[in-house]
Amino acid sequence: MKMKRYYFIKVIGKFLHRGRASQKEHINKWFRKQGIEIGENCSIFSNIISSEPYLISIGDNVTISNSVQLITHDNSIIKASNAKYTDIFGKINVGNNSFIGAHAIILPGVSLCDGTIVAAGSVVTKSIYSEYSIIGGNPAKIIGTWSDFLQINDKYGIDVSSMSNDKKREYILGNPEYLKSR
Repeated sequence: MKMKRYYFIKVIGKFLHRGRASQKEHINKWFRKQGIEIGENCSIFSNIISSEPYLISIGDNVTISNSVQLITHDNSIIKASNAKYTDIFGKINVGNNSFIGAHAIILPGVSLCDGTIVAAGSVVTKSIYSEYSIIGGNPAKIIGTWSDFLQINDKYGIDVSSMSNDKKREYILGNPEYLKSR
């Protein structure tokens, strides 16, 4: 039911609020009502609701990409303990100015300090205490810093925030030197 409400709010937000900022804040208010602590100016593109939303805390200026999972419990102890216990719980904290890439998974008890960038598809099993780090992999580990990232990718950066989708498409396709290849 919560999933249906999330998508309903997301769709209605698109029609009621012309600006992306209005829709973004409308979605954040809904997450706050569910019990998640969310700072200011956050962009959340996933349904991050878990069965324990009150165990999730997100700082200011955080972006959470699509299909990210914030998992606040681990039920596997039920097997290992022969049903003596049902769950292990852990709070998830995401520091200010952080970015979590698409399809990343954050496990119970993990804290990400300010400025953490989580690479797409990563599984974060341990807390990160080094500010402005880039982490990636399964299990995720530090793979660089913001300055390393900028040094490698500075020539590919484009600001499309004020462009319509048509203008963005035209600009990107008209400037192939900005397309990164691996």
